[in-house]
Amino acid sequence: MEGLFTANNVWMMICTALVFFMHTGFAFLEIGLTRQKNTINILFKNIFIITVGLLLYYLVGFNLMYPGFEEGSAGFFDFAGFGIAPPENGMTPEYADGGYTWWTDFLFQGMFAATAATIVSGAVAERMKIGPFMMFTVLYVGIVYPLAGSWKWGGGFLDMRETPFYDFAGSTLVHSVGGWAALIAVWLLGSRIGKFKDGKPQAIPGHSIPMATAGVLILWLGWFGFNGGSVLSADPELTSLTLVTTCLAAAAGGVVAAFVSFLKYKNLDLTMFLNGILGGLVGITAGADQMSPENAIAIGAIAGALIVFAVAFIDAIKLDDPVGAIAVHLICGIWGTLAVGIFGSLAGVDQFVSQLVGVLSYAAICVPSAFIIFFIMKKTVGIRVSEREELEGLDAHEHGMDAYPDFRLNEH
Repeated sequence: MEGLFTANNVWMMICTALVFFMHTGFAFLEIGLTRQKNTINILFKNIFIITVGLLLYYLVGFNLMYPGFEEGSAGFFDFAGFGIAPPENGMTPEYADGGYTWWTDFLFQGMFAATAATIVSGAVAERMKIGPFMMFTVLYVGIVYPLAGSWKWGGGFLDMRETPFYDFAGSTLVHSVGGWAALIAVWLLGSRIGKFKDGKPQAIPGHSIPMATAGVLILWLGWFGFNGGSVLSADPELTSLTLVTTCLAAAAGGVVAAFVSFLKYKNLDLTMFLNGILGGLVGITAGADQMSPENAIAIGAIAGALIVFAVAFIDAIKLDDPVGAIAVHLICGIWGTLAVGIFGSLAGVDQFVSQLVGVLSYAAICVPSAFIIFFIMKKTVGIRVSEREELEGLDAHEHGMDAYPDFRLNEH
């Protein structure tokens, strides 16, 4: 038992490191798909999210997300107190069925918490003031994400249903939670200067597509920990199945997005290929341990097709999302969550209804809370930089720095 406990815990720590590495992927993807003059700003936000996110998760988040709901409670809100003092059996196999220790549990979940705000960072890139973004991160990662997370992963009301809501690694709990906030933020911020001309969307090319490509491959690697660690042990059958379904969905998402994009626009668009991979990954995340390889390919393929139409739709309704975060994380997050009721070993009408209730429940907390946070800031301190700051770049105005001081050729 002791050897198994150690092996499980080591696997969970490796997965924690992989999820941490995803923050590199997010940073590379965001800076690659945006302009050179805003690089420092995006990197600063990404570093702020992981550092402050971990401290907030230590202070309140972990015990807000895992409060230990009392028998017979409504399962909406509880709080187990500040800090992360381990329980009596926290370092023994009795804790978490021998899968890992209390400390590992905290760190693994803490890595997830920061991801939700990173999704918003890409969507608001190139035009949001840094101060209000930092304030949003504190409130959303500190309170909204763990409170919403407690409804399922903390044993709350969605987990108490007769047919429990199912979200294996966070298509809804992580990706849609970030996606809903991104949608509200983009709507309240408005589009970047030059994005819409006479009502038609204009391409604003990113400054480093190689960097964005590296970011997506790093994110895919990180997903081995994101989904693989969500087994919560090193169970050979479940971890290996989960990694197979994760990879097949990613591959199918990429190929189908590239193909559908080619049919629609008659060009082989690398950024669509990349976002298709991410869409497949987000889509499989809710049910990665419940699917056969064939199910995974189908879910990923549908996510890949969805990406192409979702990106076009978001442009059509005049929302400016520089990195496609809403299409990837919100739309594919919803799709992946509902897919648990359609494909795999849990599929059925009752499960589908439960998945739908879960999706709507998260919309019901994320949309109003994100709106309140952004709207109050918009009316008080303002959330958008001035026209001059936007045109000259946030790096110079918000940070007084240049990401590439010796590289002046590429200032489109």
